[in-house]
Amino acid sequence: MMSNLSEMTNTELKQYLSEHRNDQQAFQAALEVLMSRRNPANGQPYPFDLADPKTEVEAIFRKKLNQTE
Repeated sequence: MMSNLSEMTNTELKQYLSEHRNDQQAFQAALEVLMSRRNPANGQPYPFDLADPKTEVEAIFRKKLNQTE
């Protein structure tokens, strides 16, 4: 039984994600709720919206790492 994800706090959603990390459907549903709450001002894209998530997320991480060095 899937909990009502939209009523969970962010902390509860993160716990749910941890507990359901091996259940792809439950994990993705919870992640979508959590990501829908993100602040669009931070400028980070939602990975599922990217054409090539692995490559594009890696490029974002590399850019961030280079900024801190």
